[in-house]
Amino acid sequence: MVVIKGKSVYAAAALGKIAVFDRGEMQVKRSHVDNTDLEYKRYIKARDNAVKQLEELYKKALSEVGETNAQIFEIHSMMVMDDDYNESIENIIRSQGVNAEYAVAVTSDNFSQMFSAMEDEYMRARAADVRDISDRILKNLIGDCSSDDGAVSENSGKAIIAADDLTPGETVTLNKDKVLAFITAGGSANSHTAILARSMNIPAVISLGKDILKPEYDGAYAAVDGYDGTVYINPDEKTIALIKQKIADGDAKRALLAELKGKDDITLDGTPIQLYANIGGISDVGAVMLNDAAGIGLFRSELLYMESSDFPDEETQFRCYKSVLESMGGKKVIIRTMDIGADKQLDYLGIDKEENPAMGYRAIRICLTQTDIFRTQLRALYRASSYGNLGIMFPMIISLDEVRRVREIAAEVCEELKSAEIPMGDKVELGIMIETPAAALISDVLAKEVDFFSIGTNDLSQYTLAIDRQNPKLDDFFDPHHEAVMRLIELTCKNAEKHGIWVGI
Repeated sequence: MVVIKGKSVYAAAALGKIAVFDRGEMQVKRSHVDNTDLEYKRYIKARDNAVKQLEELYKKALSEVGETNAQIFEIHSMMVMDDDYNESIENIIRSQGVNAEYAVAVTSDNFSQMFSAMEDEYMRARAADVRDISDRILKNLIGDCSSDDGAVSENSGKAIIAADDLTPGETVTLNKDKVLAFITAGGSANSHTAILARSMNIPAVISLGKDILKPEYDGAYAAVDGYDGTVYINPDEKTIALIKQKIADGDAKRALLAELKGKDDITLDGTPIQLYANIGGISDVGAVMLNDAAGIGLFRSELLYMESSDFPDEETQFRCYKSVLESMGGKKVIIRTMDIGADKQLDYLGIDKEENPAMGYRAIRICLTQTDIFRTQLRALYRASSYGNLGIMFPMIISLDEVRRVREIAAEVCEELKSAEIPMGDKVELGIMIETPAAALISDVLAKEVDFFSIGTNDLSQYTLAIDRQNPKLDDFFDPHHEAVMRLIELTCKNAEKHGIWVGI
């Protein structure tokens, strides 16, 4: 048995034979042309055909993975028509007197290398998109108009698709009935392909390295564990049994969820509620949609900071928030401003060692002290608000003064964006976490200043009971239903209702 570790893109499991994806690599040769005008017209015809093909792919994706994910192909259409891209191809044809195939191939290499060299992970992932649109144009130039599905023929059985990477076009045109999973040597968790895989519920593991494409693995029996990002080639009986159990568990969960989809969420005593999901990043959105959540009640934005070696800039944050808001299609998304500190430390923030970090320099205290960091996040959030239904939530609030200072900074950021004519959403709700006894006890005052409360029961219990929730020695002393905690929750809810705002927990 050979064990290869990668990164999970979609948490599911599969067993079956590997089929190495063969897209029939095109050999592009440089050749001289006498009439560059005719050659450029030849390119334009191939380019326009590519746009038509992308329109068809958009329609296919629309029916299979929804409008948000189908927009990938609209983006590809725009990339095909990009001025810089087209000017590069035209310049190479005319200045060097060469064939269109060569000009497209060189431009593809140059542009994809440019994207690959960028520091931002999202922009690096765009290199695959450049190669995808270029390959599509090249196929039209060469006259190869065959299907993108180069891996699974109509006569073959179900298979685990192995590839160096898969383009969005290749992914959406795969015959889903014949794909058990896909595994790739490279790829990015933020690529369009990864997003599509999650939307189509295909078990997927990426970044496995070139070994996964060894010729001897073609046709080999394999197990894909999309839960922990592991692929087993020629698995032993114990591993096969483990994967079979994971497949069965996944099937049972999906069957249960299918029964509950579309039904109202009502408690046993007949009270209607809304079940929202908590997420840590873009990769969790597929599960939110799959599980029919009413919205996202908590997007832990601090994970963006924790996954970076420096503060994520405004553009990086904007793209992340925008993607989540667009994917949720108008459903409420509550994004919490960075809740750094305590058990979530950043080396690059340079916080001095504290005797009691849970009660130290953290969350809103950092934001109100280092306002440049806070303003950057707020700018990204408000810019993203025009793409969906956004609520912004502030953690670790203990006073009315803090709320007013937060609102003041938020208003200043909005005015800056408005002056720069940058679009924002019409109504962005502002709320606070109720996670300290102080906030719960003055919730009647705080409710007049915000649009909603979200009760953080872990910290509220910790601070109320004076019990470190991360100390296992105190487990016997910790009671999540302690009367003091329940009274604070009750008080918070009553004060919220009194002042006409909603409460999440």
